[in-house]
Amino acid sequence: MDLTILYRGPLASCDYDCPYCPFAKRRDSRAQLTADRAALERFATWATAQREDRLSLLFTPWGEGLVRSWYRRTLAELSRLPHIHRVAIQTNLSCRTDWLDTADLDTLALWCTFHPGQTPYDRFLAKCRDLATRGVRHSVGVVGLPEHLEQARRLRADLPAHVYLWINAAEGHTYTDAEAEQWSALDPLFPYSRHPHRSAGLPCRTGESVISVNGEGTVHRCHFVRSELGNLYDGSYRSALRPRACPLTVCDCHIGYVHLETLPLYDVFAGGVLERIPATLPGGG
Repeated sequence: MDLTILYRGPLASCDYDCPYCPFAKRRDSRAQLTADRAALERFATWATAQREDRLSLLFTPWGEGLVRSWYRRTLAELSRLPHIHRVAIQTNLSCRTDWLDTADLDTLALWCTFHPGQTPYDRFLAKCRDLATRGVRHSVGVVGLPEHLEQARRLRADLPAHVYLWINAAEGHTYTDAEAEQWSALDPLFPYSRHPHRSAGLPCRTGESVISVNGEGTVHRCHFVRSELGNLYDGSYRSALRPRACPLTVCDCHIGYVHLETLPLYDVFAGGVLERIPATLPGGG
């Protein structure tokens, strides 16, 4: 079967300190970094050895993974395996990019976020242009706060036309119709992010063909539903895979609601669900 796995290990340290970030940041100790590395290597060993499924893997660390050598190495190695359909990671793109020379770029992809105030604009743009020159599949995005609007407009103008710029609705922020129109002019898919999606009782691919795994191998249907389906490493999760309705009232995060069967997003992002790249660029770009 085709199985999508969202992996999130214990890594929580980040080189940025964004005030709007919903994730608790901390400076990981050497012991914590060692534990994260061991957890990632265990997951990669499992993914390398298993042959029951064609895997699509999205790494969603609390912190920034690509500044750590073990994430760069693991993504490159996994990308070269024939049973891995896609391997992607969410990143602030502060890392070096020469490691991409060792990756299979037909498999690897990056979900990149620009954080104004955390890195110089020109430095981030240069990284994006480097990715485009290398032929790396990637999307680029910004959190839709009012103070980010002009930077987002500048970024859209400066990015290559084939690179999708997404806008995430800021957590807890309410948008007027006029504000939403401004963001939608940059990202015509912004309406999907603007409001939380009603999900209670609705069919979702999570728990059937999509699962979430933590550093200990505990399997959940997604990052936002805490009931356990079993463990990845003893195989106990497999008997729990089946169609499921969402138990939550709403889903307000792209990595969750993209899997709702009541939304058309698997068609919108066909071939690029994990890296957030639409099959056809919105607006005909």
